[in-house]
Amino acid sequence: MTSEARHAGSRRERPAKPALTRSGIVATALAVMRAEGLDRVTMRRLAAELDTGAASLYVYVRNTAELHAAMLEELLGQIDLGPVTAPGDWQERLIAILTSYTAILFEHPGLAQSALVTRPSGPAYFSLVEAILALLDAGRVPADRASWAMDLLLHVATATAVEHGTREQAIDARDEENALAAALRDAPADRFPHITAIGAAELMSGPGRLDWGFRVLINGVIHTPRPETETSL
Repeated sequence: MTSEARHAGSRRERPAKPALTRSGIVATALAVMRAEGLDRVTMRRLAAELDTGAASLYVYVRNTAELHAAMLEELLGQIDLGPVTAPGDWQERLIAILTSYTAILFEHPGLAQSALVTRPSGPAYFSLVEAILALLDAGRVPADRASWAMDLLLHVATATAVEHGTREQAIDARDEENALAAALRDAPADRFPHITAIGAAELMSGPGRLDWGFRVLINGVIHTPRPETETSL
């Protein structure tokens, strides 16, 4: 058998690679992120996982920002939007959806950080926005106020996920928390009377804080009209 024939035979015996698709790239990126973290999700790494060249991936995703947005879009499909059509108080249903959104980002703080500056534009994200706007409308929040409220509520939820998710994954997170608690307890009363009066335990209390924060924002939206003259910020 000639060398050419042997090479041809080996190529025929090699299993065919699955067709490269955008959904396949996103699924691979999510798998790498879950196993090793978002910083390991690079075009070169994905290309190796998919047995192709990095240049081939750019046909489906233009850059890392678009890839992150596509990954987030995939995760947003897991949000429980059932409360939109469920009976009950509209604020409770809105908080349930926001909590579901935050819980998903809690599990992926790196992607949550990316979400602060990069937003998806697919049906899962639009479904989330539509659900929030629908519930604000159920509460008779004016449309102009609702548009800003939706942005503010998602921003707070995302930022909270970044902060707490990143902190929980840090190796020395518990040590830092204990050090802060000790510093608060030792704060001199004559210089920091309010810190001393409230106490470290209360200042660092956590259960229910996110839920309470959402309620503060929603109540603020209800009672605070948009300014007549918009600033640049």
